[in-house]
Amino acid sequence: MTTRILTGITTTGTPHLGNYAGAIRPAIVASRDPQADSFYFLADYHALIKCDDPARIQRSRLEIAATWLACGLDAEKATFYRQSDIPEIPELTWLLTCVTAKGLLNRAHAYKASVDKNVEAGEDPDAGVTMGLYSYPVLMAADILMFNAHKVPVGRDQIQHVEMARDIGQRFNHLFGNGKELFTLPEVVIEEDVATLPGLDGRKMSKSYDNTIPLFGTAKQLKDAVARIVTDSRAPGEPKDPDNSHLFTLYQAFATAEQQAAFRAELIGGLAWGEAKQRLFELLDRELGEARERYHALITRPADLEDILLAGAAKARRIATPFLGELREAVGLRSFREQVQVATEGKKKAAKSARFVSFREADGSFRFRLLDAAGEQLLLSVAFADGKAAGHVSKRLQSEELFLRAELNTFSVQLDGEAVAYSPEFSTDAERDAAMQRLREALIPRE
Repeated sequence: MTTRILTGITTTGTPHLGNYAGAIRPAIVASRDPQADSFYFLADYHALIKCDDPARIQRSRLEIAATWLACGLDAEKATFYRQSDIPEIPELTWLLTCVTAKGLLNRAHAYKASVDKNVEAGEDPDAGVTMGLYSYPVLMAADILMFNAHKVPVGRDQIQHVEMARDIGQRFNHLFGNGKELFTLPEVVIEEDVATLPGLDGRKMSKSYDNTIPLFGTAKQLKDAVARIVTDSRAPGEPKDPDNSHLFTLYQAFATAEQQAAFRAELIGGLAWGEAKQRLFELLDRELGEARERYHALITRPADLEDILLAGAAKARRIATPFLGELREAVGLRSFREQVQVATEGKKKAAKSARFVSFREADGSFRFRLLDAAGEQLLLSVAFADGKAAGHVSKRLQSEELFLRAELNTFSVQLDGEAVAYSPEFSTDAERDAAMQRLREALIPRE
């Protein structure tokens, strides 16, 4: 069975070592698994919660896109996109907001930290708290649940948000699933050795604390940043305590087991902090050198990055659009213009067990669904400019031989070499193949 993996990085600053070790590196390693279906995105809607500087957000989107590709993400194999290029995500966020308990969001770490800070300062508990900050976990749940991710690689500080996504998805399934699991409940993936890296001052490496080590600065910038790592006052020759050294924690994130053991022994033996920082710089420079060159080449070609991201968004929407249609149907947001397509005399007819339903989207485009006798969706069409074109395609599906194309855990119906409709998403290849057979049987003409 294929495992879907999803993760993203908020576009509020320049990528740093913490992003790389805690999210980018393990995600890219996971994407190389032949059994993995990888979704990686730029979380630029999330960025608006934290940053009101448009230039910074735009620059960060460019830098983070170049970083993922420079670090080895294969955009042909993975689905790589910007969150803001998927309009289905904010709509799903609202559907999920309507089933999310306020008490659940009250317990979110980011919100609680803001309240505690305000109370400590003698201010109103919600001073400066926006609905974006408060509802952050719901948007993250939509990111995950939209694509029914099985596994979500995150830093340890984000575990709560994935657990919330499970809670929200489970609640939605209970209310609207009608016995069907609409959402897959995600699992957290943590790199046990390094989940959250310390920054220059020992706190979590974070743009918020301005204590980061840039990932793709020049070699000199990297060396200067490493030199600013806070250490204790023990002099050269005095034994150092690796287990309480932020510098050693950083070294561990990039060293082999043998290198770690040797470095630990040297610190205990009295290695000077200056020499220890030089060892860390050399280790990082060896690991990042080639990727740094690729990054600086990519950053000078923003149009190429735009093309890659738009192609990724189109790929993602081939899943998101029909799935959102299924969710809208589940909650009762259905068209009043349902019409059963009736074939004329002498033409082939669809089996009585299936019916076509036409409807108009809010943007004025037209679609149709194919529903079985129980009302379960078999197909959702692509958008058509007018109802006549949608009706023409649905009639052709009733009168022509079907050409179906399997696409991971879904399938499409092809006419004249183009996809005209997509199935819902299935958990396994076997379920998908069984649905393809059901569709063929549903459209067998009756005499």
